Amino acid sequence: MGNLENKKLILDVKIDMDGPAYQMKGKNCEVLMIPFKGSATGEIFNGIVEPCGVDTQVVNAANVRHMSARYMLTGKDSTGADAHIYVENNGWFKDGDVNMPFNTVPTFLTDSEALAGYLHTNQFIGEGIVIENQLHIRFYEV
Repeated sequence: MGNLENKKLILDVKIDMDGPAYQMKGKNCEVLMIPFKGSATGEIFNGIVEPCGVDTQVVNAANVRHMSARYMLTGKDSTGADAHIYVENNGWFKDGDVNMPFNTVPTFLTDSEALAGYLHTNQFIGEGIVIENQLHIRFYEV
């Protein structure tokens, strides 16, 4: 997905695993569900990842891994108002492996009047990276 060094970082989400993962293996398929919580910081929003987030990873018969993480952020928007941001973040990996860093395509929904026009209409890219043994999902404006 290209070099993110020159992109504008809008949000950094730190992921904390929240309990055991759930796994199912079948003939030519695998499903892994990983619950998580965490924190989110950035110029547009600061808050927490509610402890209801789940990263669902499905490996199909062609050995392509589709990751779909869905979670809710609760905190304050850039104006200091109470706000929520719903995140759906998708990525695909060849050969079933998740390589670091990895890129994703996020979709955002929010109840923040200050952020709705920005998050609902602009395009963003995500990057998963490990920093000091903690997974960070960073979102950049394209």
